[in-house]
Amino acid sequence: MAKTVVAAFYKFVALPDVEARQPGLLAVANKAGVFGTILLAPEGVNGTIAGPRGGVDAVLAHIRAFPGCADLDWKESFAETAPFHRMKVRLKKEIVTMGVADIEPAKSHERYVEPANWNEVISDPDTVVIDTRNDYEVSIGTFDGAINPQTTSFREFPEWFLAFRKSRDVKKVAMFCTGGIRCEKSTAFLRSEGVEDVVHLKGGILKYLETVPREESLWRGECFVFDERVSVGHDLAPGSYDMCHACRRPIDEADKDSPHYAPGVSCPHCVDEYTEDQRRAFAERQKQVELAEARGETHIGTKPGAAR
Repeated sequence: MAKTVVAAFYKFVALPDVEARQPGLLAVANKAGVFGTILLAPEGVNGTIAGPRGGVDAVLAHIRAFPGCADLDWKESFAETAPFHRMKVRLKKEIVTMGVADIEPAKSHERYVEPANWNEVISDPDTVVIDTRNDYEVSIGTFDGAINPQTTSFREFPEWFLAFRKSRDVKKVAMFCTGGIRCEKSTAFLRSEGVEDVVHLKGGILKYLETVPREESLWRGECFVFDERVSVGHDLAPGSYDMCHACRRPIDEADKDSPHYAPGVSCPHCVDEYTEDQRRAFAERQKQVELAEARGETHIGTKPGAAR
């Protein structure tokens, strides 16, 4: 049986007519048997989709026909089972939300570092290496010596950086994220704040893990991904983490041994974050998931899925 193709992509490009493009893109994906989430915004397109080889190719070809998208790049991996169960094409103000106006992420490609050259860049003691992902992502893996801003949302990054630079001399910066999209914006933001010597990892962590040999790697741990795989390692092999389907954070065996863990309801990371009413709703959802599984069916809407 053929494996499911998973394609993650983004492109910063002026798309002023996104409302008109939404129905056609959704129709192509539905016809092609492709599932996932695609975000359209005036600043570009961002998505993760999965499906048969021909279906994924058809969706990508449709997007590449958008003005300025002919050179759309994407990262591929493969899954034994479908990581998504719905297809969504959503309209947004930003394809990755930072909340800072008047920056130009489309020009950040000038500051790429190829994965093959990344080790040399981050090994420079004068370079500040910043992981732009959220804290729960960083917690399961990052590069040697990288700074964790400990953010819970990308919206917090600008405020964190402005405070950080007051306490440290910031002249040379190298940044990275899962697939590269956040770094396009964070690079543009730093440049708008007068930091000119700033670069970011082309293709993000995923491209590094895919192309840099394990024996040469400076990556430690696993990389969180926003689909059913939860995490991946070198060569994009499936990782060891599961997911709490209440808070959607990665969890390991120790977390599942905790008295605060209840499948689909809570984990040690979120046990105090939800009301009793919410937990009852989670418990009912989990019950329906288990009943569907007993019937050999999939309970739609229970699996994680997001575009970056």
